[in-house]
Amino acid sequence: MNSQIQQKDINNAAWAACDTFRGVMDAAGYKDYILVMLFLKYISDVWKDHYEEYKKRYGDNDERIRRRLRNERFVLPDGSSFYNLYEQRSAPNIGELINIALEAVETENKQKLEGVFRNIDFNSETSLGRTRDRNRRLKTLLEDFNKPELNMSPRRVSEDVIGNTYIYLIERFASDAGKKAGEFYTPHKVSELVAKLCAPKPGARICDPACGSAGLLIEAARVVGDKNHALYGMEVNGSTWALARMNMFLNGADAARIEWCNTLTAPALVESDRLMKFDNVVANPPFSLNKWGAEDAEADIYNRFWRSLPPKSKGDYAFISHMVEAALEKQGRVSVVVPHGVLFRGGAEGRIRQQLIEENLLDVVIGLPGNLFPTTSIPVAILVFDRSREQGGANENRKDVLFIDASREYQAGKNQNALLDEHIEKITTAYKKRQDIDKYAHLATFEEIEENDFNLNIPRYVDTFEEEEEIDIDAVQLEIDRLEEELIVVRGEIGRLMEGVKRA
Repeated sequence: MNSQIQQKDINNAAWAACDTFRGVMDAAGYKDYILVMLFLKYISDVWKDHYEEYKKRYGDNDERIRRRLRNERFVLPDGSSFYNLYEQRSAPNIGELINIALEAVETENKQKLEGVFRNIDFNSETSLGRTRDRNRRLKTLLEDFNKPELNMSPRRVSEDVIGNTYIYLIERFASDAGKKAGEFYTPHKVSELVAKLCAPKPGARICDPACGSAGLLIEAARVVGDKNHALYGMEVNGSTWALARMNMFLNGADAARIEWCNTLTAPALVESDRLMKFDNVVANPPFSLNKWGAEDAEADIYNRFWRSLPPKSKGDYAFISHMVEAALEKQGRVSVVVPHGVLFRGGAEGRIRQQLIEENLLDVVIGLPGNLFPTTSIPVAILVFDRSREQGGANENRKDVLFIDASREYQAGKNQNALLDEHIEKITTAYKKRQDIDKYAHLATFEEIEENDFNLNIPRYVDTFEEEEEIDIDAVQLEIDRLEEELIVVRGEIGRLMEGVKRA
């Protein structure tokens, strides 16, 4: 079957395969099983396709074919493909067989996939039920993924389509299960906006220190527009880290370096005991993270918190401080999603905010609509810091800060609002122009911000007040009098009609 498969068809088929688990556990529990099986099915289809191609070239010389196949992007060991497992789908130990196959794939592809499957257990009684139920679910899952419409041969589907399907499933899991499953996902359009605002260029080193499933890094790579870039990420949750690695592989970015670590307490992206530096740093870190590691931050060997120590109950400025310090001096750019409290809260956060502004690092503050995220309904903001504004940087003479109020620009949804292409275009155009736009944008001087005690609350700078239409009280009263006279006439007519009814 070599006909081209459409994006929506493979999306729908993959989502339908999730029926095996619905009702048994929520999306936060079963997403890993579905996404790992999709991954295995994809690499099996690619391997099978290449094997058949080489077989045409070399006949039945299996050893030579396998030798050639080992030069591919990955190696699929004997007996570990999706199709080997499908043939054994009725085996009493099918969960164990899937685990063995995944371990073999990981072992043969250590550089790209080491540790990716360590957090997933297809033989788990806790997650998948007792043996009989577990075997039935796994058999059904293998059958669901063996359908013709999920043949992901490179002749039928591009690498981009597979990557897009992975992102599609992640988004559906996030919206389907609410907060718990949404923790690893930033809505696609928000990621696109953050990436465009950070504006990575060819040759850039790009980092997301709270990368989740890596969707934001993938969007940043798309902004670059070619393969001339390097992607880096850090993620604290082991299951989500594995998801990011697979997501990168499926999007053709398997050379990306994604580290499993705690960014705030033990960052792994370091060189010679110093933070690695990046051209672009993007993130949607967890909002107001409690117990983020403040007790150890004073002794931070990377000196990230020198402006002030963020409060232990709110880690927003801990992430911001890390991101600014990880950006290249005099040229690095930072784009970060934050809750609005970051704009105006006092104490240590106020001191950090003032210091960042006085260093001339803050470039733009953008207010977004509420209810964009599956995890929270609160409105959020995006901050862009530009280290080229530092003394000696290309933009050292830029002293103003652009404020954009885009909070009223969105497509309303039943459960969640969304940004559209036109909203993103309006924001990015306003950012490039850097000028006042009535009720939408204001270019504030340092003196204005200083007069506001370094409070960045957007309504202080962008006036969105709509004057109410002036009401002519006399005209309204005349209209009321006229309506009352008409009402008297109507009541009289009704009374006469009722009398006629009674006599009849």
